[in-house]
Order: sequence, then structure tokens, then C-alpha cells
Amino acid sequence: MQNSQQFDEQLEKVELERTLSRIKHKILVMSGKGGVGKSTIAANLATLLSLSGHKTGLIDIDFHGPSIPKLMGLEGKAIELDKQNKIIPLGFGDHLLVMSLGLLLKGADDAVIWRGPMKMGAIKQLVKDVKWGDLDFMILDSPPGTGDEPLSVVQTIDKLDGAIIVTTPQEISISDVRRSVRFCEKLNLPVLGVVENMSGFVCPHCGKTVDIFKTGGGESMASEMNVPFLGRIPLEKDIVEASDEGKPFVYFYGKSQSARAFEEITDRLLQNIKPQSTDKEHNLPDSSPSE
Repeated sequence: MQNSQQFDEQLEKVELERTLSRIKHKILVMSGKGGVGKSTIAANLATLLSLSGHKTGLIDIDFHGPSIPKLMGLEGKAIELDKQNKIIPLGFGDHLLVMSLGLLLKGADDAVIWRGPMKMGAIKQLVKDVKWGDLDFMILDSPPGTGDEPLSVVQTIDKLDGAIIVTTPQEISISDVRRSVRFCEKLNLPVLGVVENMSGFVCPHCGKTVDIFKTGGGESMASEMNVPFLGRIPLEKDIVEASDEGKPFVYFYGKSQSARAFEEITDRLLQNIKPQSTDKEHNLPDSSPSE
């Protein structure tokens, strides 16, 4: 019995390592608190990387609030298996593959009530049991906080490049994000950079920016804690509407101020990883492909 269990564990480890060996860069997107737009950042970052020609995988490991299916317009899509019983991830465009626990639940409103070991097993399955193939990037959308899920990811995913930490400018968010930086330090996980989301509101009528949630808090915190600052993303009405409609913002509003901010953040991220990752140009659409 014990030998059989050890064999299964060893086989699982081998399969996990085989899958991960085909993925060049693995990036965790996390935040110290909810409501800061972390999943929106993860979805649009993955979309932008794919538009640049990078083969990209996007995994949603937020078990208690999986937002990626909604953000990517994939809710209700059927999941299929190949001949080897591998899960076939859903595609978006030419270079982006997506998988989320939310796609495996019976209904969008189903609750997941799992303890730590079950979450660890599910994270492994979302990697090793999915037909990812060769990828340039894997973006992992983590739940907020510094609990079981992000800890399990760091323990499960070998050789993570590091974490992107998302915050909003106000102090109540910044104080929680500081804990995310300390979390990374304790686990020897590089902080690839801080993104300050909802940094000013862009008026749809006059184009001026109003600092509803202040601005600059994320940059100041990054400087204080000696970690890179990737940039600010303003709050735009189109981001909210695109997200609710299941349209990745950078794909449908490529010429907007916020899309350009995403592009600059992606450029800085690539520079923080490896110089050879910057050899592909962005290909942001001018507007919705349907227009």
C-alpha cells in the first residue's frame, strides 16, 4: 500500500516536472487584499504577451472567486479531454491558452469548500493534467492574501521567475501589499515589480485624470521596500465595461491610455526577466475587431 502510494507520488512529480520543463517563464500575480483588480491585471498581461507573439498560458488558481472565465469571455465553455485524458485548455486568439477551476465547476455560482491539501492537489492538476505544450510564459492568477494558495503555488511550481504585486494607491491597500512583499522575501521569490492599479480616473468626456484613490502610493511603497515599480494603470470606464462583457481590455481598446499603460508595464516586466524576452513587438488592435 505504502509502496503504491510512493510510486504514485513519484509519478506525479515526474509529470509535473515534465510539464514545467516546457514552460520558459512562470509568473505569479498576487496582492495583499481583494478588490484591487489583480485578475484584470493577470488577464490583460497574458493577453498582451500573446499579442506580442509569445505563447502564453493563463491559470486561475483563485478557488473561491475564479474571475478569469468571466474576464476572458469563456464562461459556460465546454472542457474536453484528449486521447491521453489530458484537459485541453481553452484558447483565446492565436497564442493564449486559459484554464481555471471555474471552468470545471458545474455552475458559475458553485462554492469551493476545500482545505489546504485539496487545494495543493488541484493546483498540481491545473498544471500537470492540462495540455499546455511549449509555452514562453505562464501567468498564474493567485487569490488575494498570503495564505494556502500562493504558498502552495510557490511550493509546487519549480523555478518561478517571480511575482507581480498589484495594489491601489490608497494606504489601506498599500499596508496589505507590504505583507505580500515580505511573503516573497521569506520564500526567496523575486518581486518582479509592483503595479499601481486604479491610479486616477480618466474622464470619458474631457480626457482629464482625477485622482479619486490618490496616486503614487504604490510607487512610494516599492521605493521604500527596494522592489521594482512597473507602472500605474488609470481607471477607465471602458476597462469596467470590457471586463463585464468578457473582453480583455488591451485586445479591444488597444489605443486607449490604459492599454498603453499596460504595454509600458509589460515592457518593463520583460526587461526585469531576461533581455531576450523583449525581441517581439506589441500588436495592439486600434479598436474592437468586431468594429
